[in-house]
Amino acid sequence: MGDSDKKKEEHLTTSSNSSSSDEGEAPDATMDMIRRFFANTLNLGGSTDAKADIKVEKVIPDLTFDGLAEHWREHGFRKIVTMVGAGISTSAGIPDFRSPGSGLYSNLKKYKLPHPTAIFDLDYFEKNPAPFFALAKELYPGSFIPTPAHYFVRLLNDKGLLQRHYTQNIDTLDRLTGLPEEKIIEAHGSFHTNHCIKCRREYDMAWMKAEIFADRLPKCKKCNGVVKPDIVFFGENLPQRFYTSPDEDFRDCDLLIIMGTSLEVQPFASLMQRPGPRCLRLLINRDAVGQASFVPFMDPHERSLLFDRPNNTRDVAFLGDCDAGVMALAEALGWEEELQQLITSERKKLSGSQNSEEQQEDKEKPHSGPGEKASGSREKKDASL
Repeated sequence: MGDSDKKKEEHLTTSSNSSSSDEGEAPDATMDMIRRFFANTLNLGGSTDAKADIKVEKVIPDLTFDGLAEHWREHGFRKIVTMVGAGISTSAGIPDFRSPGSGLYSNLKKYKLPHPTAIFDLDYFEKNPAPFFALAKELYPGSFIPTPAHYFVRLLNDKGLLQRHYTQNIDTLDRLTGLPEEKIIEAHGSFHTNHCIKCRREYDMAWMKAEIFADRLPKCKKCNGVVKPDIVFFGENLPQRFYTSPDEDFRDCDLLIIMGTSLEVQPFASLMQRPGPRCLRLLINRDAVGQASFVPFMDPHERSLLFDRPNNTRDVAFLGDCDAGVMALAEALGWEEELQQLITSERKKLSGSQNSEEQQEDKEKPHSGPGEKASGSREKKDASL
């Protein structure tokens, strides 16, 4: 064999070995990527080296509930935004929407709806408003009092720390704490104002309450259209302030407190993505929510909550009841006595106000005539509900 033939053979052997080596390395590289995906994104087993490779710059050294409380005591916060859902009202006796068995959607069979969410569907309401008003009577504001979680938000405002309070709730308990109206954005509306669905004439809360508790279908005095509370139904737009306020509210926000929400309903849930990367986010909730999607490219900027992930830089979670969470936080901050005094004094005011309303209603009731049997129940004036 000549020199040229030997060189050709050596070249072919070298190329073959190189190709085999590349083919062997490719599966290893793929498997390494898969291991990193499960370790980093799903926090599942895999290579400990993959987790060790992650370097994160934390906003505070200790991303635990105690660590956040210590930072708050030593450094404070200047601009706090709160976003809350039905979970902060459950201890007041108001059911949330999605809890199996006890949630509102699990207990609507008596209304014979085509599906549970139909009770808040605008098209269904226009055809059959009676089920909604029957439910509204059960849930109407005035029958419930704010919880410690509500009053904690009020305390934040009293201390000059609250930039804005975003709520999904329609129960108006935020207002009953004495929180100023300009601080509240009721993303899904409330019973506070009401409008005719035809001519848009406005009616106040007292008028609507009188109609509902008299079992009358609320009808417009101008056009005879149905009057609906300004609750955002499926198929309706959210209030304008929900879209115009976040830019200002989150510009310099240094703490976002999220309480009692599933973070499943959009666009409300998207608020957790609005703060800048150096803003701490505290979740106080019974369940772990708001976590990363299965596929990383669906959340490329990792705006979901990362409190249980190795790449967490700013998220803290207290998993438990909202009232327990705020009381624990108040205690850690040395605010426990102040919060308790606020709760006691404001509930006393509410109790006095409700007693006055009941006395006024009693005066307006017709007295029983001679030989008539007195009754404490309301007479049904309309059978439409």
